Amino acid sequence: MQVGDDFEADMATIGTDATTQAWWKLTDPCQEAWADTGTGGRWSDLTEIWHLHPSEGDAR
Repeated sequence: MQVGDDFEADMATIGTDATTQAWWKLTDPCQEAWADTGTGGRWSDLTEIWHLHPSEGDAR
């Protein structure tokens, strides 16, 4: 599996990363959750308005 092929798996991997957890511990107190938080738990879900696909031949 490449990174980016499975969003849920990528998010789970990020969530278990010790550096990411330390960053969240430092930055979470600086952020207030929106009243209409969606599936992310802290943030509002937004409609995707554009998506960048790699050009043919670009290395991943």
